[in-house]
Amino acid sequence: MKVDKIVLIVMDSVGIGELPDAHKYGDIGSNTLANIGKSVGGLKLPNLGKLGLGNIAEIMGVPPSDNPVGSYGKMAERSPGKDTTTGHWEIAGIVLDTPFPTYPYGFPEEVISAFEKAVGKKAIGNKAASGTEIIKELGEEHMKTGNLIVYTSADSVFQIAAHEEIVPVEELYNICKKARSLLTGKHCLSRVIARPFIGKPGSFQRTPRRHDYSVKPFGDTILDLLIKKGLKVYGVGKIWDIFSGQGVSETISTVSNQDGVNKTLNFMKTVSEGLIFTNLVDFDMLYGHRNNFEGYASSLQEFDGRIPDIMDALGERDIIMITADHGCDPTTPGTDHTREYIPLLVYGKMVKSGVNLGVRTSFADIAATVGDLFETEPSPNGISFKKEIIYG
Repeated sequence: MKVDKIVLIVMDSVGIGELPDAHKYGDIGSNTLANIGKSVGGLKLPNLGKLGLGNIAEIMGVPPSDNPVGSYGKMAERSPGKDTTTGHWEIAGIVLDTPFPTYPYGFPEEVISAFEKAVGKKAIGNKAASGTEIIKELGEEHMKTGNLIVYTSADSVFQIAAHEEIVPVEELYNICKKARSLLTGKHCLSRVIARPFIGKPGSFQRTPRRHDYSVKPFGDTILDLLIKKGLKVYGVGKIWDIFSGQGVSETISTVSNQDGVNKTLNFMKTVSEGLIFTNLVDFDMLYGHRNNFEGYASSLQEFDGRIPDIMDALGERDIIMITADHGCDPTTPGTDHTREYIPLLVYGKMVKSGVNLGVRTSFADIAATVGDLFETEPSPNGISFKKEIIYG
């Protein structure tokens, strides 16, 4: 049976239990969904529960369904790392052999000096830090001197913060593009991120004009294979940034998870075929990294309330896949991503109900299945589960 549309929604950072190698990352005991559930006395996710979320793992407030309407399972990450780019790339079919470099103690002098020479400005900061904290610490100095605030995190990122009245946003974007061109070879970080902010000392605020400059994928992804097939890929949220535009036909930015759902629904109602690929980043950005498990729980419950809208918008030959890209357990002492399994929920009128897809050995099984359903060239990695879920 021919598939018209696949809607692939990534709940950014919604992990479902530590991976066997979590100890290598300092993430023993991490379980984003289960630990949030325990911390709030039970999550109320009835719609995700109907799809089979509670059948994947024990989550307080989300009991297993006797008759789940979707197919369900969980997926292990084969690539080393626990960052956004690595997770999304593996979902799209690229498995990395080595992780992107990280700089927990700041960037080496060779990187900073080359950056300063290229952009004609000094860098201050140069450490791993919270984005809100570092502009609180160095924002006033930046405004007085014009020096750029450069920092990183546990992820493979080179972040540049600047006040919009000191460095106009377009200039900051150009600075980031220069940094992106420099960061190659052994210093090939996954992302350069523009972090504009506004306000006065003591009340600085980051603006929504953030922009990510990702390294291009190291080969064809399922997105490229769909384009070769003559289909379109519609990116909602950070998808364009994560893939550096490669394999994305149209893109639309979002300001919140709810906005992301609304724009996904608009594509579902206006396009006849292809892949709609959505990233919902609030879980990670607003709550996971800030150890706000109550806000995270509320955000999950808000998303759960939109599941009926998404299901109602599916056509007879449309399929939805709901998953994640890594964990970011807000109940752990650290604020970094966590090395976890990700959930997998699949639903559609042509999808069998109640199929337990088990523990998949790679996120790339999604790419293999999407390719199988659309009959593209084979994805470079992953094992398709099409035959397990499709009638006929």
